[in-house]
Amino acid sequence: MKISRRTFLGATGGSALGTAVSLFGPQKGRAHAAQTPPMKTVRTKQSTTICPYCGVGCGLIVSARDGKVVSIEGDPDHPINEGSLCSKGMALYQVAVNERRLRSVLYRAPGGSRWEEKTWEWAVPEIAKRIKRTRDATFRREEGGRTVNRTEGIACLGGAALDNEECYLYSKLARALGVAYLEHQARI
Repeated sequence: MKISRRTFLGATGGSALGTAVSLFGPQKGRAHAAQTPPMKTVRTKQSTTICPYCGVGCGLIVSARDGKVVSIEGDPDHPINEGSLCSKGMALYQVAVNERRLRSVLYRAPGGSRWEEKTWEWAVPEIAKRIKRTRDATFRREEGGRTVNRTEGIACLGGAALDNEECYLYSKLARALGVAYLEHQARI
């Protein structure tokens, strides 16, 4: 029996169509409406923010319900990204909602082998004391007969999570401390 290509394709197409109708077509004489899941952002409070990763500054819309982040998506009205996000920006939800995220200060004493939980009331003054101690121990007023007023024992690295005003204040603080090694992630 000879089968032409046209006959073979017609039979194959008819069989595929019949299979599709039997699997996905109306069942028992009635059509089923497509079920759409409810939107995640129903009854949420939305606010806009900027992506903290690179220096581009893509706009985000963060939706929260009961104080918890429900969704993070690109802002279509933002002039930089117009709603699109890179892979890091799309993964921001995992940063906000993650059971492994630290929620308290952890401290390990010098030479210690265990982390202990501390309060912010303890941590902030302790950080200030250590910055002051390091600055005092490494501060140089002069070098080679020239006034330098700098410390080489502290380095500061800014990041894209800070906006312009925060970066300005951060750099002013670093300069007031005499930090010579002041950098930003966008330049590295």
